[in-house]
Amino acid sequence: MVQRPLLPAVGLAAVGGALLTASFEPVALPWVLPLGVACYALATRDQTVRRAGLVGLVFGVAFYFSHISWMKDSIGPDAWLALSAVEALFYGLLGLAVPLLRRLPAWPLWLAAAWATMETLRSGWPFSGMPWGRLAFAAIDTPVAPAVAYVGMTGLSFLLALAGFCVARFVEAALARERRRASAAVAVGVLALLVTPAVLPYDIPETGSTTVAVVQGDVPGPGNDILWDHEQVTRNHVDATTRLAADAAAGRVPQPDFVLWPENSTAVDPFGAGQVNAGIHEAVDAVRVPVVVGGIVDDGPEHVLNQGVVWDPVTGPGDRYTKHHPVPYGEYIPFRDIWDPKFGQLALISRDMKSGTRTAPLRVAGVRVGDAICFDVAYDDVMPPQVRDGAELLTVQTSNASFIFTHQIEQQFAITRLRAIEAGRWLAVASTNGQSGVIAPDGSVVASARPRTTAVLVETVGLSTALTPAMRLGAWPSRMFTLLTLAALVSGAVTYRRRREFDGPAQEAPDEEPPALSPTPSEAPVV
Repeated sequence: MVQRPLLPAVGLAAVGGALLTASFEPVALPWVLPLGVACYALATRDQTVRRAGLVGLVFGVAFYFSHISWMKDSIGPDAWLALSAVEALFYGLLGLAVPLLRRLPAWPLWLAAAWATMETLRSGWPFSGMPWGRLAFAAIDTPVAPAVAYVGMTGLSFLLALAGFCVARFVEAALARERRRASAAVAVGVLALLVTPAVLPYDIPETGSTTVAVVQGDVPGPGNDILWDHEQVTRNHVDATTRLAADAAAGRVPQPDFVLWPENSTAVDPFGAGQVNAGIHEAVDAVRVPVVVGGIVDDGPEHVLNQGVVWDPVTGPGDRYTKHHPVPYGEYIPFRDIWDPKFGQLALISRDMKSGTRTAPLRVAGVRVGDAICFDVAYDDVMPPQVRDGAELLTVQTSNASFIFTHQIEQQFAITRLRAIEAGRWLAVASTNGQSGVIAPDGSVVASARPRTTAVLVETVGLSTALTPAMRLGAWPSRMFTLLTLAALVSGAVTYRRRREFDGPAQEAPDEEPPALSPTPSEAPVV
């Protein structure tokens, strides 16, 4: 194998990472996504395993440090550096596999499967992982977005990665002046898979309707600190709900069937006696329908729960959804019994937040509702299981106050819209002061509230019980791509080893011809 220079490969990897960042919000140029992925393949081409890993790491650093730069200004530079470094390593690990996978026929297919597997791994590990930056999340508002209803988030990431790697194969063929009809056929097939759903979207029949009111109460003070005056945050939502009740009674807005409050609409236990509990009762009694309250609930002296609580005007608090994926070093300290930090922002986490496990939908005003809290919306094990368990409508309760001055809000809202398409469900989002809205099953936003405002959105939405192909597939795409990747790595390793044994040790070509050797006495011509 002719080993290519390292420095140009590193530069190309950095360019590829920057292009991939540009495909997401806030730049939102999704057409550059295949180019960024293609740069990854071209940069790691004809490199040794170690060098390919280094080049992949450079790509990961260029991509992830810029993709979640919002964390630097919201949570803190230490958390941004730590999380970005961990996530960038996964692109380096994928780079280690590139020389093995490229030995196989149709290598773009195997490398795309490995990319999808890498995204699955880093979305769940370490701790609860970090799904931000999956290729599928950049597809909203593009012709390929409807494909997520057929293949799910993992399947869409695979197809987008495959498109990028086909671009890389075309570039290589062009540079070598090859004619690759097979590559052209594959590329056309991938393009057809991506855009056909835009022409033939998967429509889910509606079985009924309900009217939901989304309340965005706003956060007082600087707007980015939910604890600055948490009682006023609750009061804002109480007042907005009582005004809603008055408007509904006067016929100015439709009477809602239930009301959705955001995450952290109560930052203390709503079940304890006090102003917060009294305010909830005031709001529920005024509107006379269930209110889904987002609150931090005590769970002993060392733990708390982040919950969505269905508060009925007759029976009181009932069904609850508990956040599945609390943020490590943001909402809990991993291995606190070994290391209990008492400095910086970490000192503020006095109690660890427990993870929820519920997959059954909430019962709200006779409707089965699949709920998610904040970052939960980005994970495949939260909303899809609830849909398969009978959820007719989806809701997201989020705070986003910490990120109010960053582009995290746009990125999360894009993910949320894709979840609506994937599930074929209407989806309502309530945020304290971020971006609240009501989203149709095709991902379109039918109503939204401007950030840092108090607003109430009242919309009649459809209910569905049928499942999209993506919901039926469940976790099988991730499992399939993982098995394909493992099989390809074994086959590629065998081929790689045999090729190295056949080629022998890599040798650099000499710069000039070696001088001719003088004949030895025994070789001298006889005179």
